[in-house]
Amino acid sequence: MADAAAFDHTTPREARYDQLEMQCAALLSDPDPVANQANFVALVNMAFGWHWLGFYRVLNGELVLGPFQGPVACTRLFKDKGVCAAAWSRNEAVVVQDVDAFPGHVVCSAESRSELVVPVRDSEGQVRAVFDVDSDAVGDFTQVDADRLQRLIDGVASRLIEESIPGHA
Repeated sequence: MADAAAFDHTTPREARYDQLEMQCAALLSDPDPVANQANFVALVNMAFGWHWLGFYRVLNGELVLGPFQGPVACTRLFKDKGVCAAAWSRNEAVVVQDVDAFPGHVVCSAESRSELVVPVRDSEGQVRAVFDVDSDAVGDFTQVDADRLQRLIDGVASRLIEESIPGHA
């Protein structure tokens, strides 16, 4: 499957999201959610090539870095600071057109200019992780991106998280 994933970057984003939806379920078949997170990140990166993308897992009241692609990242994020924390506490996708205009933005890479974060929820609707995407272009994300990534994450969330992990809240 990994060799079969290919995306035409000349097609509109909507078409690449459609391709992601078709490929994602087949790719994320491992019983280990960390392996599935890693392949999810790689697949989305192949589709869009954004500056940074990856997971932060909710562990012991913090967001802890999980699988990602891009430059070195912040290892731990805290509940009341930054875009990831906003998506976690609101339990909804957050689109930031210009990270410099977001109060409390956590700078992990000076090249990040816009950001999109979607929650990864368990079967009870609790946020167990967030999927964070950074672009090096201001205004790179729209509500369509938020909706499509959220739909994609919601469709495979059970493969991206363990339902029972000590310290997840």
